[in-house]
Amino acid sequence: MQFLYVFISAFTLTLVLGFLALKIFPRLGLLDRPHKYGLSRKPIPYYGGIVIFAAFAISILIFSDFDKHIFGLLFGGFLIMGVGFLDDLLDINPWVRLFVQFLAAFVIIFSGIGINSITNPIGGAIILDTYKLPFEINGTLYHFTILADIFTIVWVMLLTNTVNFLDGIDGLPSGVLAIAAFVLFLLSTRSGMHHMDQTQIALIAITLCAVCLGFLVFDFHPAKMLMGDTGSTFLGFTLAVLAIFSGGKVATTFLVLGVPILDAFWVIFRRISRKKSPMKGDLGHLHHRFISAGFSKRQTLLTIYLFCALFGLVAVFVNSSMKLLAVFGLLVVMVVLGSVVVYYGNRKKV
Repeated sequence: MQFLYVFISAFTLTLVLGFLALKIFPRLGLLDRPHKYGLSRKPIPYYGGIVIFAAFAISILIFSDFDKHIFGLLFGGFLIMGVGFLDDLLDINPWVRLFVQFLAAFVIIFSGIGINSITNPIGGAIILDTYKLPFEINGTLYHFTILADIFTIVWVMLLTNTVNFLDGIDGLPSGVLAIAAFVLFLLSTRSGMHHMDQTQIALIAITLCAVCLGFLVFDFHPAKMLMGDTGSTFLGFTLAVLAIFSGGKVATTFLVLGVPILDAFWVIFRRISRKKSPMKGDLGHLHHRFISAGFSKRQTLLTIYLFCALFGLVAVFVNSSMKLLAVFGLLVVMVVLGSVVVYYGNRKKV
C-alpha cells in the first residue's frame, strides 16, 4: 500500500504538471521545430523533460529519506536535464553533452553510489573494488576505486545515450523506461533476494515508473507533447543510477534494455565504419527500420514494448547462470529482428 500510494501520487503529479505545460509552454515558445525534420504538422510543446524531472524530483523529496545518495541522484539528474535542455534549445556540441554526462557520473560516485562487484554468471562474483587510489580534499580522505568507478562512469554514460537514441518515435523512451523501472521495482521487493533493505530502491523505481507512465499519456503516438533530449537523457541517467544503487541490478537492466542497447552499439559501429560522427543522428535505428518495413508507429512501439517486457520477465524469474543464456537469446533475437526488418524494408524500396 505504501508503494501504491507513491505510484498514484507521482502519476497524478506528472499528469497535473503535464497539463500545465500544455498551457504554459506555447506561451513561452517552448515548442518543437517540425520543419527541421521535414514534417508538415503544427509545432507542439517540447522540452517535456522539465515535467519529467520536476515530477520525479518532487516525488522523491516528499516520499524518500533525503541523504547524500538522493542528493547525488537529483543533482546529477539536474545536470543531465540542464544540458539536455540547452541541446534542445541551441543544438550544442555533442562533446559538451558527453562532458556534462561525465561530470554527472562523478557526482554519483562522490555521493557514494557505485557498484563494487558484478555477479559472475558462471559462478561467484567479479570484484571491482580491489584497486583503490587514495586522495585528500580539505583534510578528508577519499578513495578512487579504479575499476568500480570506471565501470560506473561507462555504465551511466552508456545508458544515458542509449535511452536518448530511443527517442525517435513518440512514446518509445517513456514506455520502455516504465517497463524497466517496474522490473527493478519487482526485484527490489522480492523477499529473500537481498542482504540489505531495498525499500528506498523500490520507492525510487516505482516513482520512475509512475512518472514515465504519466508522461506516456502525453507522448504516446500521436504525441501532444515531446520530452526531447531534456527528458530522454534524464531518464537514461536515472535508470543507470538506479541499476547500480545499493546492490546493483546491471544484468537485469541490460536484459530489459537489451534490444535498445545492442541497437545503439550497432548504430554507432555503422556510423564510425562509414566515417560519420557517432553522435550525429540518422534513420538507421531499429525502430526506424520497423517503420521502413511497413510497421505503423504504434505497431513499432508495441513490438518493442513486448520484447522489453518479455526479457524483463526473464530477468525477474531466472538466476544468474540462466541470465547468460538469456543474453545469448537476446543476441539471436536482435539478429533475427534486424534481418527481417532490413529484408522487408529493402523489398518496399524495390
